[in-house]
Amino acid sequence: MPAVSMPAQAPALAGDRDWWRGAVIYQIYPRSYQDSNGDGIGDLAGIIQRLPYIAGLGADAIWISPFFKSPMKDFGYDVSDYCDVDPMFGTLDDFDALVAEAHRLGLRVMIDEVLSHTANEHPWFSESRSSRDNAKADWYVWADASPDGTPPNNWLSIFGGSAWQWDTRRQQYYLHNFLAEQPDLNFHNREVQDALLEVTRFWLDRGVDGFRLDTINFYFHSQGLESNPALPVAERNDQTAPSVNPYNYQDHIYDKSRPENVAFLERFRALLDEYPAAAAVGEVGDAQRGLEVVAAYTAGDNRVQMCYSFDFLAPEKLSAERVRAVLESFGRVAEDGWSCWAYSNHDVMRHASRWAQGESDRTAYLKVISALLMSLRGSVCLYQGEELGLGEADLNFDDLRDPYGIRFWPEFKGRDGCRTPMVWEEAETNAGFSTGRPWLPVAADHRPLAVNRQEGDPHSLLEHYRRFLDFRRAHPALAKGDIEFLAAKGDAIAFTRREGNEQLVCAFNLGDQPAEIDLGEGDAVQPLSGHGFAGGLEGRTIRLNSYQAWFGRIA
Repeated sequence: MPAVSMPAQAPALAGDRDWWRGAVIYQIYPRSYQDSNGDGIGDLAGIIQRLPYIAGLGADAIWISPFFKSPMKDFGYDVSDYCDVDPMFGTLDDFDALVAEAHRLGLRVMIDEVLSHTANEHPWFSESRSSRDNAKADWYVWADASPDGTPPNNWLSIFGGSAWQWDTRRQQYYLHNFLAEQPDLNFHNREVQDALLEVTRFWLDRGVDGFRLDTINFYFHSQGLESNPALPVAERNDQTAPSVNPYNYQDHIYDKSRPENVAFLERFRALLDEYPAAAAVGEVGDAQRGLEVVAAYTAGDNRVQMCYSFDFLAPEKLSAERVRAVLESFGRVAEDGWSCWAYSNHDVMRHASRWAQGESDRTAYLKVISALLMSLRGSVCLYQGEELGLGEADLNFDDLRDPYGIRFWPEFKGRDGCRTPMVWEEAETNAGFSTGRPWLPVAADHRPLAVNRQEGDPHSLLEHYRRFLDFRRAHPALAKGDIEFLAAKGDAIAFTRREGNEQLVCAFNLGDQPAEIDLGEGDAVQPLSGHGFAGGLEGRTIRLNSYQAWFGRIA
């Protein structure tokens, strides 16, 4: 590991080991959040500038997508130096200042660890590919060609084509589950695990409070390199990859979600537990077994604290039936596990475009489904701009930067549409994001949704998020409580949340027609205020107009 300066003192928040349970985590995609120097690319200094906004929103923590040194083939998810900041984002001193300011504002800091693979420009890979007998020869996944020269098996890359790339120096194939420029590390090698744990320790010593673990279920592969079986057509779905991608044609039982991963996650958790209150959330990309993998990775208290799968990040529209099915399924397979729910992030079409387009009142719909998200049992990830109601930006092909979108255009337009710059000031140059030309264009239809247009307007989506996060904080049962579903019809959903002596009833109408929910016989229920919804209780019946919610406390 290179010698680097360390902060004189790593500032920290109070050591609450349970802070992550029910936390609201605000994701920042640094290239697109705030540019401080006019080069058109967001940076760490820009994030520092906007931390008061996030604290004012009511988030508990921030998750910053990768800012490490990188050739940027996959915009930071191809790391060439795990222990330094890419100059386009700033310096290690900037990062230390960010941690200090976030902690001063009461925000915890989580960073994105990309452990399953590196950039092909990482020194580890340069050494590994140099020969078959060097010190790091086995740090990546190498395999001989089949007798006919083709790859060793049928494994596919999420970004299209074979997951194997021929290397002329070693005259072998190496594995890449993503771009060919992102070779996969060999987690069966204990030295690789040790090196990555030291990277983790480096950032913990700098004061970070936790990690988002990219592609957590891709760490291990089957050493037998067996080909994946075909997946029956009826079982294919587009939760992990777009429907046009043949990646969905396989049952990925040999190239990811391997049982060996649990032992590494226990090593990882043991390292976290050396620190006062460090936590991690893992990204599970598995379209067939996502909830089961989340359950396995979060079981007990010696693996990662929480994970998320793609249940609510997939194209399938949110519905009361689906939400209940997912939550109840998770409760069955992961009684002691913990999930982190999200509707949007930097990898999927924004949910305002996926789900709200056909609704009669777009803003009202986004309000009620956001309140539902923030009322479910689990932690919550919010993606920058969703609190403004930003939809997917419609970009021209010439504007695309994402290799995924370029590969599958136009049937799949990639991830650039959800990564365009944050809009702060409607009338300012580039909506206040940058004084220079942004790396992606500012969407014209995003400008009227800018922060300065919504702040102070009690009817705006932004003020709704602030109001509801205050309401959530005032009722611990919403953050940490158990959940039990109640009978409801149509596109209405209701449940109780219980924590200690507090038991709440939460009811939501996701549809554009009135709905009623009968509470039946039971204890008295007292309506709660402060959430901003206008649903009502008549006797033992909750009456909800379209896109409304109601909350009460059971006496």
